[in-house]
Amino acid sequence: MGPLIQIQQLHKQYSTKNHILHAVKNASLTIGKGESFGLVGESGSGKSTLGKMLIGLESPTAGDINYAGGPLWKNGRFVNPRAGDIQIVFQDPQSSLDPRMTVKDIIREPLYALPESERKEKGSPARLQLLIRRVGLKEDHLSRYPHEFSGGQRQRIAIARALITDPSFLILDEPTSALDVSVQAQVLNLLKELKRERNLTYLFISHNMSVIRYMCERMAVMYKGHIVETGPSQSMFKQPVHPYTKILLSSLPSVHEETSNGMGFAEPAPMMKESCVFYEKCPARWDKCRHAAPETECLENGHQISCHFKEVSVHV
Repeated sequence: MGPLIQIQQLHKQYSTKNHILHAVKNASLTIGKGESFGLVGESGSGKSTLGKMLIGLESPTAGDINYAGGPLWKNGRFVNPRAGDIQIVFQDPQSSLDPRMTVKDIIREPLYALPESERKEKGSPARLQLLIRRVGLKEDHLSRYPHEFSGGQRQRIAIARALITDPSFLILDEPTSALDVSVQAQVLNLLKELKRERNLTYLFISHNMSVIRYMCERMAVMYKGHIVETGPSQSMFKQPVHPYTKILLSSLPSVHEETSNGMGFAEPAPMMKESCVFYEKCPARWDKCRHAAPETECLENGHQISCHFKEVSVHV
């Protein structure tokens, strides 16, 4: 299938009194229609900020985002291609659900962005009942309030809210990280089933590499706002190329034998303005990394990386 999302040189910065913070810097990636795409990295790497720019919660400082062939942002304003076609499920279901609203009102809330005729059709009692059952809850739950549910049940409510407008694209921002492990598996399986049934496209944001491996066909790794490696998930788990990706994967017991190469974070080293973003901690760094930021290059195995990878193997 063709691309649904195309991001080119996306940049987001925040200005404070004393300095400028680059949350996302020169990020480029493509998400195919019907694909489940993972975005991974440690906390503060810019994953959620990138996701929020795709749904209009944050505005880009620079760069382009195209959705289904058209721009999502024009002159600093978010241009919604079709009301409700892009939806998001947040990390914490307790804080993302209004405690003063019933489940029925919570699920119906996104419909207010639609024309009245479409709002009545998609918000009908029969459709609400069908949707609440599909996410694993009961019809009588529609009249209850969020505090009456467990964390996993609240996240199912959030998923139902995201689906009420019949979206094509879902941004899943750490949707299981606040849940117990057993409940995580149930929610992940539900998301897999919904994707298949509705031909959805996912951007799955997580710091949990095992979840990404289970859910996503392709993935990108972020570090300090930069996309440092992109490629097929299974290939990246078996043969990661970028030093940072190798370090992330070597910490996973389930894939340790496949990926561990004894690498760990190096002692911090002073970096220049033009340095590679990972220079300070990279165990494979050498002089060129300190004096020149790498360009993104395509490899034969479907990976794209921003690293002086051709020379790294010689200097490790």
